[in-house]
Amino acid sequence: MEITTRTFKSNSSRALADRELQTALKRATTAFVEKRAVALETLEDFEPLRSYCGAVKAHTLEYLDSYLEELIGSIEARGGQVHFAGDAAEVNRIVTDLAVARGVETVVKSKSMVSEEVGLNEALEEAGVTPIETDLGEYILQLDEDVPSHIIGPAVHKTKEQIVRLFHDKLGTALDADVPALTAAARRVLREGFLGADMGITGVNFAVADTGTIVLVENEGNIRISTSRPRIHLAIMGLEKVIPRIKDLPAFMTLLPRSATGQKASSYVSLITGPRRDGEPEGPEEFHLLIVDNGRSEVLADPKLRDALRCIRCGACLNACPVYQRVGGHAYGWVYSGPIGAVLDPGLLGLEATVNLPQASSLCGACGEVCPVKIPLPDLLIEHRKRAVEWGLTPRPERLALGAFAFLAGKPAVWETGTRLARRGAGLVAKDGFLVGEWLPVMRAWLRERDFPQPAAVSFRERWRRGLKDES
Repeated sequence: MEITTRTFKSNSSRALADRELQTALKRATTAFVEKRAVALETLEDFEPLRSYCGAVKAHTLEYLDSYLEELIGSIEARGGQVHFAGDAAEVNRIVTDLAVARGVETVVKSKSMVSEEVGLNEALEEAGVTPIETDLGEYILQLDEDVPSHIIGPAVHKTKEQIVRLFHDKLGTALDADVPALTAAARRVLREGFLGADMGITGVNFAVADTGTIVLVENEGNIRISTSRPRIHLAIMGLEKVIPRIKDLPAFMTLLPRSATGQKASSYVSLITGPRRDGEPEGPEEFHLLIVDNGRSEVLADPKLRDALRCIRCGACLNACPVYQRVGGHAYGWVYSGPIGAVLDPGLLGLEATVNLPQASSLCGACGEVCPVKIPLPDLLIEHRKRAVEWGLTPRPERLALGAFAFLAGKPAVWETGTRLARRGAGLVAKDGFLVGEWLPVMRAWLRERDFPQPAAVSFRERWRRGLKDES
């Protein structure tokens, strides 16, 4: 996936002008938010569970090296193999070498944000291996040579009408095909892929250290087939996906589906512990877990940013965010978008390349309120903004404006003279009590989207001197 985080502003402008995208985003985010609210109405202990799960994740990150060692030992004791990759190139090399060495020609993949992060599909194709996305949303994007825009619903940026046209062009379905007809067409193609694949590649929702269990959550059943039908199962996960104990899992499984899709429980939950054993009717001959760093250890080492690694990829913060609701995921320019992307991407890609993302927030706090593991997202956004200023990464006009403000604010006489002149000047560009000056050089774009009340004729300082008498 091409990284375009540096051009967030122009990406957003295009998104705001795209009427079909605006329609799709409104439909999707509204539905997600409403379903989540309904699902949480039946959960009396939501806040205690949030606190518990947040504490578990924070504790795990504090002792991550120990829990990773325990996880590796548990998996190897049950016949699995564990690999570790430091960066994207190493991920792709390990996966392609594994596939080529075992004569794999076709791979069936479930939704995996880490595989998107490292560009795995392209690497497989270059190695002569055909990847087939089996999640319906990911399959739609693969047909259209597109990339995900949402953690849970990768194709939420597409309308039903766009998908109908796509399936007509690629699969020959009717131009008036309904949703059952579209899914039936996809199912026919994917069934052939499942039957012919030698390897299944999945992500990981949770990896349980004490049992070596990989937990996979889904609604379509494609993961269940991808992990049982092929002779090799490779699971790819960021190193932060570990939880300590199997008894911690029910709390997370109570919060994840409600936060992600508004369900009390997901349709399928697979707990996989190693390859198929003697006497078991299904499962892979080989099980491999690939643990990925790719910048995460640097985030882990930063005590002020570490909490971003608590994320369980539910997508609730995206749905609640007024910025994401308008511009969608592609505007952020990388795999992780919305509030979690705005705090995680600077850690993984560097703040210089992502400096605009933490600014893409009104700091309304909605993201922090809905996070099921209590990541302090607004605080992390502010921390990145603070560092951008300290490191000189903010735009020069902004630095000059703030410098001028600091100068004026520190000299009362200059400040009062300046504000008096500004009040008089504001009267020249005001209409019905609001500033409108289209010709103002800096304020013009800002005023197109906002109301700015005309300053009062008499300042508070002057009223204070006069004894707070009513000035009219």
